[in-house]
Amino acid sequence: MRVLIITAGSQGDVAPYTGLGRRLLDAGHQVAVAAHPSFAALVDGCGLDYRPVPGDPQGLIRDWARAASRDEAQALTRAYADGIADGVAEAVAAGADLLLTAFGPAPLSRTAGEALGVPVIGTYLAPAFATGQFPLPNARNTDGTGPQANLAAGRDVLRRAEGVFASAVTRLRARLGLPADAPVAPVDVRPVFHGFSPLVVPRPEDWPSWVDVAGYWWPARPKGWQPPTELVDFLQAGPPPVFIGFGSMAAGQGERLSELVAAAVQRAGVRAVVQAGWAELSGCGADVLTIGDVPHDWLFPRTAAVVHHAGAGTTAAGLRAGVPAVPIPVMADQPFWASRLYELGASPRPVPFQDLTAEALGNAITACLSEPTHRRRASELARGIAAEDGTASLLAHIDSPSAG
Repeated sequence: MRVLIITAGSQGDVAPYTGLGRRLLDAGHQVAVAAHPSFAALVDGCGLDYRPVPGDPQGLIRDWARAASRDEAQALTRAYADGIADGVAEAVAAGADLLLTAFGPAPLSRTAGEALGVPVIGTYLAPAFATGQFPLPNARNTDGTGPQANLAAGRDVLRRAEGVFASAVTRLRARLGLPADAPVAPVDVRPVFHGFSPLVVPRPEDWPSWVDVAGYWWPARPKGWQPPTELVDFLQAGPPPVFIGFGSMAAGQGERLSELVAAAVQRAGVRAVVQAGWAELSGCGADVLTIGDVPHDWLFPRTAAVVHHAGAGTTAAGLRAGVPAVPIPVMADQPFWASRLYELGASPRPVPFQDLTAEALGNAITACLSEPTHRRRASELARGIAAEDGTASLLAHIDSPSAG
């Protein structure tokens, strides 16, 4: 079967699908990944076919910060969504028997699938159906607590998500000759498999029967990858360091954050591996090493703790490695995952990015390392997660006679 995986966003929105794609490839399917051009090398390096989806998420975040008004920011978002719509249509038209779609572009994937007669399966990295058990990621402040407030907050999240691509869906339907009066929402895609562990977020009982929590899809390691000699030497030169990185967050804040991180590391008295990321962090001194992108599955088990923005993928990688975390959530679904780490006992209380100071970060690192419960809980979760096969139920569905 020719399987096309459609995603959009930063590296955390792409990397898990490389692992899922490799599993599908090993099962005998042909696999392509449609993503932004900046991830072509990542996809190719994992042995998967690449199809382009226009858009520069890093540039979009930078342009949002410079936007003079809300209207200008919305215009930037609409242009970004239109580019994704064009890319999705062209990627599907290039040939596919089955579409697997991330949550963000799901309305566009569903539209293209409808027009071209290709079935669509949702493959989402964060909870994407309203539930009474918790507010969905990216929920705004609710007017209360309890099941009804959680449901209301979740439905608001879904309405806002649908609104991001509403005009792009309308435009795409016209381009593909579909009726204009039948907009597609993310919840119209079914079935849906969520790529996170039920140990981290148990499947809510009030979700539809066709919505599954499958387990994590681990990013594939690029073929032939070897760790930089400088990193290997640093790790061997002393006790396990703390990892510090903000992934695709905080672009343009590198100088301020680098100074803050250096002071926090000194305050906590630890060694640190600092990942530059989109913020372009840097570090100096005998006890700090700055690195570029390194597979988390290789690096994290060699660390004492991981300080990160609590993106879904980085959160998962830390739990997989069995190391405690210091979550510094910035936006979107990150406060949700940060709260889960804290509630699971794998981290101290999160430090919101807007409250981040050298003192707060240094104290959080110290609290993380000095409380053995955090490492014990992380290790327990790692053992449970290692026993899961996050792709099994999806593969079984795809290979069943009723698929498609």
